[in-house]
Amino acid sequence: MGRKPASSQPAKNHKKDLDPVLTFAEKTRDHKELESRWAVLQDTRVEYFRGKDFVTFLKSHNELKRILDTQLSAQDTEEDIGNLLLKRKLICRCDRVVKTLRPGKKKLSKWPARLEFLPEHVFSVDDAFYAWTFEKRRPLWQTVLSFLVPIITLGCCLFPLFPQWCKLVVFYLCLTCLAVIFGILFLRMAVFGLVWILLGKSVWFFPNILAEVATLSELFRFWPEPSKDEDNPPQWTARVALAIGTGAIIWFCIHHAPDEAARARYQKKVSNIIDDMLEWSPNLALSGKQEEVPIVMYEPLINMTGSANGTSQEGSDSDFFPQDPEKSIMDDGLSNDQGENESNAEQKKNLKN
Repeated sequence: MGRKPASSQPAKNHKKDLDPVLTFAEKTRDHKELESRWAVLQDTRVEYFRGKDFVTFLKSHNELKRILDTQLSAQDTEEDIGNLLLKRKLICRCDRVVKTLRPGKKKLSKWPARLEFLPEHVFSVDDAFYAWTFEKRRPLWQTVLSFLVPIITLGCCLFPLFPQWCKLVVFYLCLTCLAVIFGILFLRMAVFGLVWILLGKSVWFFPNILAEVATLSELFRFWPEPSKDEDNPPQWTARVALAIGTGAIIWFCIHHAPDEAARARYQKKVSNIIDDMLEWSPNLALSGKQEEVPIVMYEPLINMTGSANGTSQEGSDSDFFPQDPEKSIMDDGLSNDQGENESNAEQKKNLKN
């Protein structure tokens, strides 16, 4: 006679059904083939696209339109899809702020930097801009990276306090990463220059390695994109000039490279800096027992002076560096006066004789 247990009731799905229109908008916005730009819309930075690019994009991607099968009929066109997005307030229609030509310009900018709202909420293909009004979902790796950035920054600041083994791991790991990065950049540049000089074609391995916006798979794609026929292929004079210039630079670097002694001095200096960074210890620094670098600025000069006078290097520093400069000047003056007096006395004695 009591209430039925909850387990006997039909299970209810508390998850919200996915909105097909929102799913379509997210997939369309994230697609790389839909050209878009960023602009300022009433003090807000927004991402926008052109109406004619949107229509062209949908005509070549029917798989995205299938997401809206439950919302549209078979007779609906791409303009109807745009009106659906406007009705759901996923996009808004806007127009350029500056509508007059600037001095020296022949036509308006293709992608304006500042936009304003338009009261007409009807999708149009002709010279119309549309801005996305919803926020993109942040991927999981971006969320994890946002937490790791302050931790890595704090770790870099506390690097001198790391144990010796951790310092060595971080140091050699950074050197390895830098060597790999610069090695790839140098290799792809060398391959591009060689192919361009010999064949006159532009071939870039890792074509997206320097791209600002690219997915992880696109960033590390090795094979170059299919070469397109260039409208203006490079002339043979430009290719010969590049080959001569490259050869001249290589010859200059080889024949004017630093000698072995200079290289050894520079290597010793760099090694000393690295050793000081890795061997610094907070315990020794706090106790005041950190080893100080001895001052050897005047050592060669002292050795030269000592060898010229035939004296030992173990002599006191006061023989070379007088403690009182004024006293030394006075002594020099007195010695000069005594020498002049003696010479005058000898001259008078010679005249008497």
